[in-house]
Amino acid sequence: MRLCFDQGTLVLVEPPDLDLGFVPGLTWDPRVALWRAPAYRYAEVLAALELAGVPCTDAAGTCGALPASWRPIDLREYQEDASHAWELSGRAGIVVLPTGAGKTRVALANLARLGLRALCLVPTRALLHQWRREVERFYTGPVGCLGDGERQIESITVATFESALRHMPRIGNRFEVLVVDEVHHFGGGVKDEALEMSTALYRLGLTATPPHERALNRLDQLIGPVVCQVPVGELAGIWLSHFDLVLLRLTLTAAERASYERDYGRFRDAHRDFRALHPGGSWRDFVAGAATTDEGRNALLAWQRARRLLGYTQAKAEAVGKLLARHRNARVLVFTANNETAYTIAKQHLIMPITCEVKRRERSWALEAFRAGELKALVSARVLNEGIDVPDADVAIIVGGTLGEREHVQRVGRLLRPVPGKRAVVYELVTLATAEAHHAFQRRRSIVAARALSA
Repeated sequence: MRLCFDQGTLVLVEPPDLDLGFVPGLTWDPRVALWRAPAYRYAEVLAALELAGVPCTDAAGTCGALPASWRPIDLREYQEDASHAWELSGRAGIVVLPTGAGKTRVALANLARLGLRALCLVPTRALLHQWRREVERFYTGPVGCLGDGERQIESITVATFESALRHMPRIGNRFEVLVVDEVHHFGGGVKDEALEMSTALYRLGLTATPPHERALNRLDQLIGPVVCQVPVGELAGIWLSHFDLVLLRLTLTAAERASYERDYGRFRDAHRDFRALHPGGSWRDFVAGAATTDEGRNALLAWQRARRLLGYTQAKAEAVGKLLARHRNARVLVFTANNETAYTIAKQHLIMPITCEVKRRERSWALEAFRAGELKALVSARVLNEGIDVPDADVAIIVGGTLGEREHVQRVGRLLRPVPGKRAVVYELVTLATAEAHHAFQRRRSIVAARALSA
């Protein structure tokens, strides 16, 4: 009997005439009359067969050239602790470190110590090239790349989530180690299949904000449990910069208030009716149901108009102008809820926008100019939220947000790369007597706790 890799799954070829249903993950596939299991159950399948005394030849294991050598990678004390925790957990699990704390470095140090073939998954093309550059700093061999038009497979390869999902049926058994940056994107969607189709024995997830409980249950199967979590407060002032949070409470004009109350009230009534009929229903359930009726669709459009209005009110426009003038000599990052607002601010104040529509070469130029002090401010919707190595910044102006606490933590983290004597300032613009004020309070709870620890 042979265990083979087949299009992202495992199959037992020429199995003995006995029921193998006791093997974890194995199910009978009547289409081909073979036992089949998800690729991520690879180690469990082999162990169960060996324990039961069922002879099996492993034809699904990793093949190909071993990695070249790695240059030494020094870690800070908390990074060593994170690496050690992952080792003690059987080299499977999730490391939670604040933005700017060096999660990538922890991953590369682990890869260097293992000396095995590794696939590193990242969510965006920007992070694809950033990770590739970082690997090339320490790894002496060629670095593979899957994504942004490149299809080069090497012993150490970096791939976007989407490219990995497309290519994993072919390459899922070529790596012993799977590293997943921004792992909170997994745990409840189609992308999970990229992790399911890998036979990698060792798995490391990286994030600044742990996923919600339901996603964690799934990630526990695909990656492993959270093995190390270090809050911002433990590192601020030592390994990360001190920071201050300033909440600016703003109001709507009479015309804005009338428009907001009309639109948000329409949405609120529809959502209240839905919650009464479906107490356990999710936001996705509400949207799906609302899309089936004219009244529901109008409620969703009203919600979108209300949210767009709050994204950049007249008071916010005035506040942004005053804050940019006040901090004209500092390096400032402005975060908005959408690209439309980012471009509006860019035109009003002649500052560089960083959006998903800006090409990689232009974005790289802008970040280098910001690092050199040639550009004093950047404005972005979401591109700078996750992972991208933003040069040292002193001030953040959060004009609007849509993704809750995780987005807020990541945006604050953009400012916390340490510089001697630095104290970062985060301004959050919140409109009173709106849904935005409630969400802002929810977002800030963990940050305020961290701030108290670092004071």
